[in-house]
Amino acid sequence: MHNDWQEEEEDNFNVALSQRTEELYRVPNLEPDGAGVIEALVLPLRDLVIFPRMVSPIFVGREPSLLAVQRAQIEDWTVVGLVQQDADLDDPETLEDFLPVGVEMAVGRLLQMPDGSSSALAQGRRRVQLLEITQTRPVMRARCRVVFEPQKPDRTMQALMRSALDLFDRCVQLDRTIPEEAHLFALNISEPGWLADMIATAVSLKVEDKQALLLTAEPRERLLKINALLAQEVDVLELEDEIHSRVQSEVDRSQREFYLREQMKAIQTELGEGDIWTRDITELKKKVADANLPDEPLVVALKEIDRLNQMPPMAPEVGIIRTYIDWIVELPWSSLTEDNLDVRNAARILDRDHYGLKKAKDRILEYIAVRSLKPKKDRQPILCFVGPPGTGKTSLGRSIADSLGRKFVRVSLGGVRDEAEIRGHRRTYIGALPGRIIQTMKRAGSANPLFMLDEIDKLGADFRGDPSSALLEVLDPEQNNSFSDHYLEMPFDLSRVMFITTANALGSIPPALLDRMEVIEFPGYIEEEKLIIAERYLIPRQIAENGIDDLDLALEQEALKRVIREYTFEAGVRNLEREIGRMCRKVARMKAEGKRYPEAITPDLVEKLLGPQQFFQTEAEGEDEVGVVTGLAWTENGGEIMFVEVAVLEGKGGMQITGQVGDVMQESAQAGISYLKSRARSLDLDPEIFDGLDIHIHLPEGAIPKDGPSGGITMTTALVSAFTGRPVLKDVAMTGEITLRGRVLPVGGVREKVLAAHRAGIKTVILPKRNKKDLIELPRQVRSELKIVLVEHMDKVLEVALGPEAVQKRPQPRKHDDDSRD
Repeated sequence: MHNDWQEEEEDNFNVALSQRTEELYRVPNLEPDGAGVIEALVLPLRDLVIFPRMVSPIFVGREPSLLAVQRAQIEDWTVVGLVQQDADLDDPETLEDFLPVGVEMAVGRLLQMPDGSSSALAQGRRRVQLLEITQTRPVMRARCRVVFEPQKPDRTMQALMRSALDLFDRCVQLDRTIPEEAHLFALNISEPGWLADMIATAVSLKVEDKQALLLTAEPRERLLKINALLAQEVDVLELEDEIHSRVQSEVDRSQREFYLREQMKAIQTELGEGDIWTRDITELKKKVADANLPDEPLVVALKEIDRLNQMPPMAPEVGIIRTYIDWIVELPWSSLTEDNLDVRNAARILDRDHYGLKKAKDRILEYIAVRSLKPKKDRQPILCFVGPPGTGKTSLGRSIADSLGRKFVRVSLGGVRDEAEIRGHRRTYIGALPGRIIQTMKRAGSANPLFMLDEIDKLGADFRGDPSSALLEVLDPEQNNSFSDHYLEMPFDLSRVMFITTANALGSIPPALLDRMEVIEFPGYIEEEKLIIAERYLIPRQIAENGIDDLDLALEQEALKRVIREYTFEAGVRNLEREIGRMCRKVARMKAEGKRYPEAITPDLVEKLLGPQQFFQTEAEGEDEVGVVTGLAWTENGGEIMFVEVAVLEGKGGMQITGQVGDVMQESAQAGISYLKSRARSLDLDPEIFDGLDIHIHLPEGAIPKDGPSGGITMTTALVSAFTGRPVLKDVAMTGEITLRGRVLPVGGVREKVLAAHRAGIKTVILPKRNKKDLIELPRQVRSELKIVLVEHMDKVLEVALGPEAVQKRPQPRKHDDDSRD
């Protein structure tokens, strides 16, 4: 019954369509005048191209267009369809608004559409060339010249027509939207222009391509273009067909696999072997039961297994859930290693692996001592080792783990910018994983490893979040017993983990994160320490690594000193080990080539093995000089001596300081000048001379940036020397901050500075009195060989540093002519 009704509706529709089409054919073409020109009503078209002899529906919405269609139907006229250059233009009025070629066409009855617009069938009749717009309101009219086309094709056009028909046949076969009757209709067309227009209407072409075909009046050119467009369309359709066939084969294969799996499941059930999927679920439950999980992870794991059991084996979420359960089972929720709390054994291991580093070793031994007295202590220390590269921060962490008997794991945070690196991704994302903290805990295999977070000062932040904020929970003893990872979505206890972080500087660490850590500074090694480290660790290791341990090669201490001073410039010992390795490789090559090799490396042999000297240390002045003072500076690579030079010139009371000096050091220079002016009379200086003299302060090695307040007394001493003519003693060096009242304030890096003075041959070092506490860190030999003068006021500095008598004339400003006449 339903089919009969549907067939009846289709028949009625076809009859109505046939009637509307017949109405179009009854409308006659407009008669052109003697010049082949017609004047007709204009129907503007948006993104629609109607070709001659082709029937197509059009939609009419604009008022002038409706009036034009209604007038044409009343008068039984054809209209000219003109394609707009800009489809968004609502009121086209000029020639420039339309394509220069349009189509004369007949328009059928208007039908009302649900959206308020009207629709009608239009039949193209012939091409016309637009000459002028003669009227725009209330309806648009235009004068156009009819374009006549040759009817009979020559041999070239026949070849083009055959090629187009072949390509069109291929399109009909591949494109299901083109009816098969279209190719039969094309075969019966004998006119070349009509054939090109018919194919352009049937094939899905871009509007730009259709407009180009409409503008091409010559049938031969039109056939060439339609052939090129058909070739492109065939290529695209063939690719679509290939993709469709591939997808269909995949679907067929999936259905076949499903059918075979169902058969296999039935066979296994008959044989009593059970289903593979069921067996996997059973093994997973056993794995969870044997993992000794705490209550919450156990409940979550069993719940996920139940979800897994209800899913088909080929469901997309199966792999995600399996991976999640594996992570829960493999994490060390309660697996602990037993701590070795023997303080003496720990001290022996730490001293065996590292020389020096007393503060860090003492802190670890204190922790072990407390744990031995209170084994149930849960809170672990969170330490931050800060120091220059190569000072043993990471390797000390390994030794601490060995001394405690804990597993050692390390994560490098350098360059990490994504918060998800710490907390993980939520499981809604494809390929989600836990963060580095949980991943590393799984790798450790115990709940109480020694966890080293390397390069914590190199963390970054961007639009993905701030990883340092995520570490606040990890490194807070009050919170890390319930650390929440986005992937796990359940608390994980990190309170039994001993965290040690490393950094080269504290400036880039956020204050909130720094506050959670106990900072232990690793100062750079001094020369004496480097000598011991090289003899105990570096030389034996490099001899063994380079295969010359059977040569009994010796490296004399003076040769080693030369390597340290002339071929390395660092706070740590990495480059020192590289240079020692270079010398060992040279000797190994000599042995391998059968040449004579040295039994001991002497100072003279160092240059032959390592080449010319790479670094030059600054040495003390050879004689006392006026206006030149030896200062002391701290760098990451250790201490250095630094000269401050002052020149007093005729001028107008100006001051300049050069040598790439920072703001703080410039302010110290200003404070020194102010102090000098305030003490001018006590120094037997005329206060008025400063207005006629310019002061130039220079710090050599201008390519190296310099800053800090510790050069205050150095620059002040140089100023006083330059103005009084008293020389600065060559074997005196100093460091300290100065105030306007002449007080000397404490500074940092005293240990490195004093050792640099000792290496440079300085005999007397002037230090702020409040730095007396730092002298404890100095080697006994250095303290015995140096005269260290502790001062509180600038007067004492001048008393120690300057010679008693002036050796050159004091600078005087040049007198003006008026003054000389007076």
